[in-house]
Amino acid sequence: MPLWRLYYHLVWATKERQSLITTDIETELYSYIIGKADQLGSIIHAIDGVENHIHLVASIPPGISISNFVQNIKGSSAHHLNHLSSSKNVFAWQRGYGVFSLGGKQLEQAVAYVKNQKAHHMNGTTISSLENHTHEDDSPKFKK
Repeated sequence: MPLWRLYYHLVWATKERQSLITTDIETELYSYIIGKADQLGSIIHAIDGVENHIHLVASIPPGISISNFVQNIKGSSAHHLNHLSSSKNVFAWQRGYGVFSLGGKQLEQAVAYVKNQKAHHMNGTTISSLENHTHEDDSPKFKK
């Protein structure tokens, strides 16, 4: 078995940034994501968010691409929530995501930031580069 130490800070939003992550479903959503990541051989070091987006600090093994990991987690978690509830509200994630690589020395700080998402948003102490993801960030920019 190969040795790997890969750490990522991942962020993605609900569809149209709607307030879909209610207190009623938050625990179920996070538990599901942790379990699914475990099935994929990945580790969730921290997960938290607010009503319209979530943050994860994860270790993803080198045999799984980051995009496949995110696609699997987002797709299966939305499916799970939509089949769990008898509510007419449809849960969906927005396209795209943000990913930031971390070194081992940054892991503790990233975990603390993610675990305190609600407080950061309430107190205005968020890190803007981790919070403001747009579709323009998804495409490469070429300069002549």
